[in-house]
Amino acid sequence: RSMTQLFSISPGFAADGLLTLQVQTSGANFAKNEATWAYFDRVLAVVRGVPGVDQAGITSQLPLSGDFDSYGIHLKDRPRANPEEDPSAFRYSVSAGYLEAMRIPVLRGRTLAESDRAGQPAVALVGESFARRKWPGMDPIGQQFRIGAVETGPWWTVVGIAGDVRHVSLGAELPNEVYVPEQQWQLADGAMSFVVRTKGDPAALAPALRRAIWSVDKDQPIVRVSTMVRLVAASEAQRRFILVLFEAFALVALALAAAGIYGVISGAVVERRREVGIRAALGASRTDIVGMVVRQGLTMATGGVVLGLLTSVALARLMAGLLFGVTPFDAATYAGVAALLVLVAGVACAVPAWRAARVDPAVVLRAE
Repeated sequence: RSMTQLFSISPGFAADGLLTLQVQTSGANFAKNEATWAYFDRVLAVVRGVPGVDQAGITSQLPLSGDFDSYGIHLKDRPRANPEEDPSAFRYSVSAGYLEAMRIPVLRGRTLAESDRAGQPAVALVGESFARRKWPGMDPIGQQFRIGAVETGPWWTVVGIAGDVRHVSLGAELPNEVYVPEQQWQLADGAMSFVVRTKGDPAALAPALRRAIWSVDKDQPIVRVSTMVRLVAASEAQRRFILVLFEAFALVALALAAAGIYGVISGAVVERRREVGIRAALGASRTDIVGMVVRQGLTMATGGVVLGLLTSVALARLMAGLLFGVTPFDAATYAGVAALLVLVAGVACAVPAWRAARVDPAVVLRAE
């Protein structure tokens, strides 16, 4: 149930049909910001021209990929005496078209445009949770803040609110997020992740994208080529492995418990064949005999299930850190397991009791 809850969470973007890859720059040709920006402009243009590409954009860091780049955020209208206490946010330097390629919705205001470049007023989009936390009851559009150093750098003006994105993992708290135009950041990022939305299988387009990128500069490395679906799955691989391991052990334990209950109760009923024979000889019907045996067996089994539930509740807190969207005292899980064990106990009683009740009492008593 925990895994079902976890993987039903939207990461905040549409992973299907999305290919990602990172292009890194190196060499003296990229000593200046303008050269790096111009290179990524050319590469993005050729990527968008590859047959099969629907949309494409670039970002300084990619959600759920292990990237981690955050800065302090200092609000212009509410400066603090100690700026170190100001909150931090993930900083995404992105191109125009990045949000559209990722299918990250712009909830209010506008998206980033091609005209948002160096020399133009510094603009930014903020995540919905960031806006709600920092400007509760206010209109975030038009608000200003600084990123990083308190005394230097531009005042960024909020022009839009973007939908929240799960950056670290699907199970983590929604973070603060800031999107700024790639060419308005003070330093050009030497490594940029491309997000390419394709019209067909995204993995099949990887060779063509490599050739297109290397047509601009064959010396720049291309790394971390992956579909976004794979990245989302990989971000939860450890949690998934632990939960699957627990699930496997739990299923084995449940099967052993069911088999043990069946064996013990059916063995106990077989040992009562003489009693069954006597009751049948005295006029008890087969239905009466089976009902009596099942009731007695279920009384024992129910007591065992109650004791097991109490023990499980006492130990459940040990698993709390592994669960997501499900409490350690999840009623549906306890009810399901308890019902299964009681059902097994009922079958374990009814089957041998019915067999014994069908035997001729004279045969049973003679055999005894």
